[in-house]
Amino acid sequence: MSIWRVILSILFPPLAVIDKGCGSVLIVLILTILGWIPGVIAALIILNSPNK
Repeated sequence: MSIWRVILSILFPPLAVIDKGCGSVLIVLILTILGWIPGVIAALIILNSPNK
């Protein structure tokens, strides 16, 4: 996980997980709409996972 991805996930979480698939983007987008902090946490978890 690069520093640019971390910064992007803090500023706009759905854009940081765009290459992880449509489901990840949708989940992070919904969590970001509900609250910014849950969206950031979900984006960091998805980016830190070893899948793909």
